[in-house]
Amino acid sequence: MDTQTQAARYSAKDYKSAIKPIWCPGCGDFSVLSALTKALAELQLPPGRVAVVSGIGCSSRIPAYTSMYGFHGVHGRALPTAIGLKVARPDLTVLVTGGDGDGLSIGGNHFLHACRRNVDVTYIIMDNQVYGMTKGQASPTTAPDWEGSKLTPEGTGVNPFQPLAIGLAAGANFVARCFTGDPNNVAEIIVEAIRHPGFSLVQVLSPCITFRPEQKDWKRLVRTAPVEFTTDAARAARRLMTDDGFNVGKVLYKGSREPFRPDLGGSGATVADLERQFLR
Repeated sequence: MDTQTQAARYSAKDYKSAIKPIWCPGCGDFSVLSALTKALAELQLPPGRVAVVSGIGCSSRIPAYTSMYGFHGVHGRALPTAIGLKVARPDLTVLVTGGDGDGLSIGGNHFLHACRRNVDVTYIIMDNQVYGMTKGQASPTTAPDWEGSKLTPEGTGVNPFQPLAIGLAAGANFVARCFTGDPNNVAEIIVEAIRHPGFSLVQVLSPCITFRPEQKDWKRLVRTAPVEFTTDAARAARRLMTDDGFNVGKVLYKGSREPFRPDLGGSGATVADLERQFLR
Protein backbone atom coordinates (compact mmCIF):
# COMPACT_ATOMS: atom_id res chain seq x y z
CA MET A 1 0.00 0.00 0.00
CA ASP A 2 2.94 2.33 0.60
CA THR A 3 4.30 1.77 -2.94
CA GLN A 4 2.01 4.32 -4.54
CA THR A 5 3.88 7.13 -6.25
CA GLN A 6 4.07 10.48 -4.57
CA ALA A 7 1.84 11.89 -7.31
CA ALA A 8 -1.00 9.49 -6.43
CA ARG A 9 -3.62 10.69 -4.00
CA TYR A 10 -5.55 8.54 -1.58
CA SER A 11 -9.33 8.73 -1.54
CA ALA A 12 -11.68 7.66 1.24
CA LYS A 13 -12.31 4.31 -0.44
CA ASP A 14 -8.60 3.47 -0.19
CA TYR A 15 -9.05 3.16 3.56
CA LYS A 16 -12.06 0.83 3.39
CA SER A 17 -11.92 -2.96 3.30
CA ALA A 18 -14.15 -5.22 1.25
CA ILE A 19 -16.01 -6.34 4.37
CA LYS A 20 -19.53 -4.95 4.56
CA PRO A 21 -20.52 -3.49 7.96
CA ILE A 22 -23.22 -5.44 9.79
CA TRP A 23 -24.50 -2.62 11.98
CA CYS A 24 -28.24 -2.11 12.31
CA PRO A 25 -29.81 0.18 9.69
CA GLY A 26 -29.65 3.73 10.98
CA CYS A 27 -26.73 3.11 13.35
CA GLY A 28 -24.61 6.22 13.83
CA ASP A 29 -21.42 4.16 13.51
CA PHE A 30 -21.83 4.12 9.73
CA SER A 31 -21.23 7.87 9.79
CA VAL A 32 -18.15 7.51 11.96
CA LEU A 33 -16.61 4.97 9.59
CA SER A 34 -17.30 7.32 6.67
CA ALA A 35 -15.90 10.30 8.57
CA LEU A 36 -12.78 8.39 9.59
CA THR A 37 -11.91 7.43 6.03
CA LYS A 38 -12.60 10.99 4.83
CA ALA A 39 -10.31 12.35 7.54
CA LEU A 40 -7.48 10.02 6.56
CA ALA A 41 -7.91 11.01 2.91
CA GLU A 42 -7.72 14.66 3.91
CA LEU A 43 -4.48 13.96 5.77
CA GLN A 44 -3.17 11.79 2.90
CA LEU A 45 -1.80 9.22 5.33
CA PRO A 46 -0.66 6.02 3.61
CA PRO A 47 -2.95 3.18 4.79
CA GLY A 48 0.10 1.12 5.69
CA ARG A 49 1.21 3.79 8.17
CA VAL A 50 -2.05 3.82 10.13
CA ALA A 51 -3.23 1.37 12.79
CA VAL A 52 -6.76 1.12 14.20
CA VAL A 53 -7.18 -0.61 17.55
CA SER A 54 -10.48 -1.52 19.18
CA GLY A 55 -11.99 -3.53 22.01
CA ILE A 56 -15.42 -5.18 22.09
CA GLY A 57 -18.77 -3.77 20.98
CA CYS A 58 -20.64 -2.66 17.89
CA SER A 59 -18.34 0.30 17.21
CA SER A 60 -15.26 -1.81 17.91
CA ARG A 61 -15.83 -3.65 14.65
CA ILE A 62 -14.37 -0.70 12.74
CA PRO A 63 -10.86 -2.19 12.21
CA ALA A 64 -12.39 -4.99 10.11
CA TYR A 65 -14.05 -2.44 7.86
CA THR A 66 -10.82 -0.61 7.07
CA SER A 67 -7.75 -1.44 5.00
CA MET A 68 -5.24 -0.20 7.57
CA TYR A 69 -3.47 -2.31 10.14
CA GLY A 70 -6.04 -3.32 12.72
CA PHE A 71 -6.27 -5.02 16.07
CA HIS A 72 -9.62 -6.15 17.50
CA GLY A 73 -8.78 -6.85 21.11
CA VAL A 74 -10.61 -7.91 24.24
CA HIS A 75 -13.16 -5.94 26.22
CA GLY A 76 -11.83 -2.67 27.61
CA ARG A 77 -8.20 -3.22 26.61
CA ALA A 78 -7.96 -1.20 23.40
CA LEU A 79 -6.18 1.78 24.94
CA PRO A 80 -3.23 -0.02 26.57
CA THR A 81 -2.78 -2.02 23.37
CA ALA A 82 -2.75 1.15 21.28
CA ILE A 83 -0.39 2.92 23.67
CA GLY A 84 2.05 0.01 23.58
CA LEU A 85 1.93 0.06 19.78
CA LYS A 86 2.53 3.80 19.57
CA VAL A 87 5.42 3.67 22.01
CA ALA A 88 7.02 0.81 20.07
CA ARG A 89 6.23 2.30 16.65
CA PRO A 90 6.12 6.09 17.00
CA ASP A 91 6.17 6.39 13.20
CA LEU A 92 2.61 5.01 12.98
CA THR A 93 -0.59 7.04 13.30
CA VAL A 94 -2.51 5.10 15.94
CA LEU A 95 -6.29 5.43 16.30
CA VAL A 96 -8.57 3.80 18.86
CA THR A 97 -12.25 3.21 18.14
CA GLY A 98 -14.80 1.98 20.65
CA GLY A 99 -17.99 2.61 22.55
CA ASP A 100 -19.03 3.97 25.91
CA GLY A 101 -19.43 0.50 27.42
CA ASP A 102 -16.08 -0.82 26.27
CA GLY A 103 -14.09 2.30 27.07
CA LEU A 104 -15.72 3.66 30.20
CA SER A 105 -16.84 0.56 32.11
CA ILE A 106 -14.37 -2.34 32.07
CA GLY A 107 -11.92 -0.03 30.29
CA GLY A 108 -12.47 2.90 32.64
CA ASN A 109 -9.19 2.59 34.50
CA HIS A 110 -7.25 2.33 31.24
CA PHE A 111 -9.10 5.41 30.01
CA LEU A 112 -7.95 7.49 32.97
CA HIS A 113 -4.33 6.50 32.66
CA ALA A 114 -4.29 6.88 28.88
CA CYS A 115 -5.33 10.51 29.38
CA ARG A 116 -2.71 10.91 32.12
CA ARG A 117 0.14 9.40 30.10
CA ASN A 118 -0.62 11.58 27.08
CA VAL A 119 0.81 9.26 24.44
CA ASP A 120 0.11 10.54 20.92
CA VAL A 121 -2.96 8.47 20.01
CA THR A 122 -6.47 9.52 18.99
CA TYR A 123 -9.41 7.94 20.82
CA ILE A 124 -12.75 8.08 19.00
CA ILE A 125 -15.43 6.99 21.44
CA MET A 126 -18.89 6.41 19.98
CA ASP A 127 -21.36 7.16 22.76
CA ASN A 128 -24.90 5.81 22.47
CA GLN A 129 -25.55 5.45 26.20
CA VAL A 130 -26.38 1.75 25.92
CA TYR A 131 -24.78 -1.67 25.44
CA GLY A 132 -26.06 -2.26 21.91
CA MET A 133 -24.22 -5.46 21.05
CA THR A 134 -25.44 -7.26 24.19
CA LYS A 135 -29.05 -6.21 23.69
CA GLY A 136 -29.66 -2.98 25.48
CA GLN A 137 -28.32 -2.81 29.02
CA ALA A 138 -27.57 0.55 30.62
CA SER A 139 -24.00 1.75 30.07
CA PRO A 140 -21.78 4.11 32.13
CA THR A 141 -23.16 7.14 30.25
CA THR A 142 -26.84 6.18 30.57
CA ALA A 143 -29.06 8.67 32.39
CA PRO A 144 -30.09 7.44 35.87
CA ASP A 145 -33.81 7.50 35.06
CA TRP A 146 -33.68 5.53 31.80
CA GLU A 147 -36.15 2.66 32.12
CA GLY A 148 -35.50 0.93 28.80
CA SER A 149 -33.56 -2.05 30.12
CA LYS A 150 -35.14 -5.12 31.71
CA LEU A 151 -32.14 -5.27 34.03
CA THR A 152 -32.85 -1.77 35.36
CA PRO A 153 -36.59 -1.26 34.76
CA GLU A 154 -36.68 1.65 37.21
CA GLY A 155 -33.47 3.22 35.96
CA THR A 156 -29.96 2.79 37.29
CA GLY A 157 -30.19 5.55 39.89
CA VAL A 158 -26.51 6.26 39.22
CA ASN A 159 -25.15 9.49 37.79
CA PRO A 160 -23.71 9.03 34.29
CA PHE A 161 -20.01 9.07 33.54
CA GLN A 162 -18.94 12.36 31.90
CA PRO A 163 -16.20 11.28 29.48
CA LEU A 164 -14.99 14.71 28.38
CA ALA A 165 -14.91 16.26 31.85
CA ILE A 166 -13.22 13.21 33.33
CA GLY A 167 -10.82 12.92 30.41
CA LEU A 168 -9.87 16.57 30.75
CA ALA A 169 -9.29 16.21 34.50
CA ALA A 170 -7.16 13.13 33.87
CA GLY A 171 -4.94 14.96 31.39
CA ALA A 172 -6.29 14.53 27.85
CA ASN A 173 -4.49 17.02 25.60
CA PHE A 174 -7.35 17.50 23.11
CA VAL A 175 -11.08 17.29 23.81
CA ALA A 176 -13.95 17.50 21.33
CA ARG A 177 -17.55 16.39 20.84
CA CYS A 178 -19.45 15.86 17.60
CA PHE A 179 -22.57 14.17 16.26
CA THR A 180 -22.98 11.48 13.61
CA GLY A 181 -25.77 13.49 12.00
CA ASP A 182 -23.01 15.72 10.57
CA PRO A 183 -20.34 13.29 9.28
CA ASN A 184 -18.39 16.04 7.50
CA ASN A 185 -17.94 17.82 10.81
CA VAL A 186 -16.93 14.53 12.47
CA ALA A 187 -14.27 14.14 9.77
CA GLU A 188 -13.01 17.70 10.36
CA ILE A 189 -12.66 17.09 14.09
CA ILE A 190 -10.89 13.76 13.58
CA VAL A 191 -8.39 15.56 11.32
CA GLU A 192 -7.71 18.10 14.06
CA ALA A 193 -7.44 15.37 16.69
CA ILE A 194 -4.87 13.40 14.69
CA ARG A 195 -2.83 16.52 13.99
CA HIS A 196 -2.76 17.61 17.63
CA PRO A 197 0.09 16.05 19.63
CA GLY A 198 -0.67 13.96 22.68
CA PHE A 199 -3.77 12.05 23.72
CA SER A 200 -6.79 13.28 21.74
CA LEU A 201 -10.29 12.43 22.96
CA VAL A 202 -13.22 12.70 20.56
CA GLN A 203 -16.70 11.86 21.87
CA VAL A 204 -19.09 11.15 19.02
CA LEU A 205 -22.79 11.06 19.86
CA SER A 206 -23.78 7.98 17.84
CA PRO A 207 -27.46 7.00 18.21
CA CYS A 208 -28.50 3.38 18.72
CA ILE A 209 -31.99 3.51 17.25
CA THR A 210 -32.52 -0.22 17.85
CA PHE A 211 -32.33 -0.12 21.64
CA ARG A 212 -32.62 3.65 22.15
CA PRO A 213 -35.13 4.76 19.44
CA GLU A 214 -35.72 7.98 21.37
CA GLN A 215 -32.21 9.02 20.32
CA LYS A 216 -33.64 9.94 16.93
CA ASP A 217 -34.50 13.18 18.75
CA TRP A 218 -30.80 14.00 19.08
CA LYS A 219 -31.05 15.63 15.66
CA ARG A 220 -33.10 18.45 17.14
CA LEU A 221 -31.37 18.51 20.53
CA VAL A 222 -27.80 19.00 19.35
CA ARG A 223 -26.52 22.50 18.72
CA THR A 224 -23.24 23.97 17.58
CA ALA A 225 -21.09 24.82 20.59
CA PRO A 226 -21.34 28.59 21.15
CA VAL A 227 -17.67 29.18 21.92
CA GLU A 228 -14.34 28.39 20.30
CA PHE A 229 -11.81 26.08 21.89
CA THR A 230 -9.74 27.16 24.86
CA THR A 231 -6.19 26.32 25.86
CA ASP A 232 -7.07 26.84 29.53
CA ALA A 233 -7.99 23.53 31.18
CA ALA A 234 -9.81 25.25 34.05
CA ARG A 235 -11.99 27.23 31.65
CA ALA A 236 -12.69 24.11 29.61
CA ALA A 237 -13.68 22.27 32.79
CA ARG A 238 -16.14 25.02 33.77
CA ARG A 239 -17.72 24.85 30.33
CA LEU A 240 -18.05 21.08 30.46
CA MET A 241 -19.52 21.04 33.96
CA THR A 242 -22.31 23.40 32.88
CA ASP A 243 -22.87 21.63 29.56
CA ASP A 244 -25.91 19.43 28.88
CA GLY A 245 -23.98 17.12 26.56
CA PHE A 246 -25.50 18.40 23.32
CA ASN A 247 -23.07 21.18 22.43
CA VAL A 248 -21.31 19.63 19.46
CA GLY A 249 -19.36 20.38 16.32
CA LYS A 250 -16.31 22.12 17.76
CA VAL A 251 -13.11 21.36 19.57
CA LEU A 252 -13.51 22.28 23.25
CA TYR A 253 -9.93 22.15 24.48
CA LYS A 254 -6.41 22.04 23.05
CA GLY A 255 -3.61 21.52 25.55
CA SER A 256 0.11 22.11 25.19
CA ARG A 257 1.54 19.21 27.18
CA GLU A 258 4.35 17.37 25.46
CA PRO A 259 3.38 13.83 24.46
CA PHE A 260 4.91 11.01 26.46
CA ARG A 261 7.73 9.50 24.40
CA PRO A 262 9.85 7.06 26.42
CA ASP A 263 13.43 6.37 25.40
CA LEU A 264 13.41 2.86 23.96
CA GLY A 265 17.18 2.55 24.10
CA GLY A 266 17.76 1.27 20.60
CA SER A 267 19.36 -2.13 21.07
CA GLY A 268 19.37 -2.77 17.34
CA ALA A 269 18.00 -6.28 17.80
CA THR A 270 16.34 -7.79 14.76
CA VAL A 271 13.34 -10.13 14.65
CA ALA A 272 15.75 -12.99 13.93
CA ASP A 273 17.75 -12.09 17.08
CA LEU A 274 14.60 -12.23 19.18
CA GLU A 275 13.55 -15.55 17.64
CA ARG A 276 16.89 -17.10 18.51
CA GLN A 277 16.39 -16.19 22.17
CA PHE A 278 13.19 -18.25 22.28
CA LEU A 279 14.77 -21.21 20.46
CA ARG A 280 17.62 -21.68 22.90
